[in-house]
Amino acid sequence: MTQEERLAQATVVQAKYTDELMQMANVVGVAVGLIQRGGQPTGSVGLVVLVVKKVPHEQLAENDRIPSELDGVPVDVQEIGEIKAF
Repeated sequence: MTQEERLAQATVVQAKYTDELMQMANVVGVAVGLIQRGGQPTGSVGLVVLVVKKVPHEQLAENDRIPSELDGVPVDVQEIGEIKAF
């Protein structure tokens, strides 16, 4: 699959799951972007879920656990802190 095809697939997944993901604890945004693993960019396109603070998986309620993949698209959770309007 080409990078363009991955981007198109990730865009479809973003549209499908954004509302559901935004209802989860700490989630402040959902975007298509480059996936990171261990804080390092992988160069792969996927769904990036932005959270106020990363919390260990086992400390989250089951309905607040963000999957590592949605419809074959990798998901990366990135901590960005609180978003404030200026």
